[in-house]
Amino acid sequence: MAQSFDYESATATDDAETSSLERLAEIAARTAEETGKFANVDAILRIPVTMQVVLGSATIPVANLMKLGRGAVVPLDHRVGEPVDVVVNGRVVARGEVVVVEEDNSRFGVSLTEIVGPLGQSDS
Repeated sequence: MAQSFDYESATATDDAETSSLERLAEIAARTAEETGKFANVDAILRIPVTMQVVLGSATIPVANLMKLGRGAVVPLDHRVGEPVDVVVNGRVVARGEVVVVEEDNSRFGVSLTEIVGPLGQSDS
C-alpha cells in the first residue's frame, strides 16, 4: 500500500533554532519510518560528504601564476559582504556569509542564509 508524506508540514519551521540540515535529517527519518524503504537511516546519515565554502575564484595567466610567492595576494571575484557558496560533493546546496567563530579572530565559519533547492530554487 502506498503511503503519502506531507513534505510541506515537515519543512515548516516549528522552531527558529532548527537548522535546515536538521530538518532534512528529520524528513529523511520520517520518510523512512513511514515508507519502510530504509532499514537503517542512521547508516545513511553517517555517510561522509565533502563540503567546501567557495570564497571566490580568479583567472590569471600561467606566467602570473608562476610569479606568485609567499605573501602574494590574488584578488577574487567576490567582494567583502557578498554571500559565499556552500558546495557539497560538487553541488551548491546553500549560500551564507562568513562569520568569526572565536573571539581571537583566528577561526571562521559560515552562517547559512539560503538553502538551494534541488533545481536551483532557493528556500530562504
